[in-house]
Amino acid sequence: MLPVSKTMILAAHVIFSAYGFWLPNDPRGSWSDFVRSWELLKYGPATKISERHSVARRPHDRALRASAKRALTYPPVIFNGRQGAAITYGFADVVRRTGCVIHACAIMPDHTHLVIARHRYPIQQVANLLKGGATTMMRKHNLDPFKNFSGAPQGRATQRAPSPWSHRFWKVWLDSDADIQRSINYVNENPIKHGLRKRQSWNFITPYETPTSDP
Repeated sequence: MLPVSKTMILAAHVIFSAYGFWLPNDPRGSWSDFVRSWELLKYGPATKISERHSVARRPHDRALRASAKRALTYPPVIFNGRQGAAITYGFADVVRRTGCVIHACAIMPDHTHLVIARHRYPIQQVANLLKGGATTMMRKHNLDPFKNFSGAPQGRATQRAPSPWSHRFWKVWLDSDADIQRSINYVNENPIKHGLRKRQSWNFITPYETPTSDP
């Protein structure tokens, strides 16, 4: 269940990033509690913040951020068009299997925005299922960005390709119709704001309808 509060949680605006897009110690802030990689620790501890609004345009040391990305174990992931299409098929499969309702979705080259309605599963589980479904579909079609990093011996086992997604994700709870509609508009406009040609439209999206009160 979602956390209990004085107001009813109706949905969540969720962002999960491709590997390397937003580091846990990003100088603009992050949603991480700690830094997992020893290589990244020299660039500082986790910079967890609780702001509800985007901090992407916050002034910061760009050179430091770029240097930290070069210290990653694997190269940052940038999804191409075919990988983006596989991600949509993966999302659609998860929607079909779980019954989760997605009101908006924008798949960018290095991160994904979604507005997800309240579900019987915790939002963490829904996010993991969506990331897993997308990864499975990319691997099924030989489109995994990290396919060349699998197969190396690791003890007695064969090393599996790492996930192309970041471990954690960012979320904002939405507890009113106005919050949901504002988030949907933000997600729908995100591709255009980042220089893509048009809004995205997916067949797994369920349009949001404002509940009507009984007369």
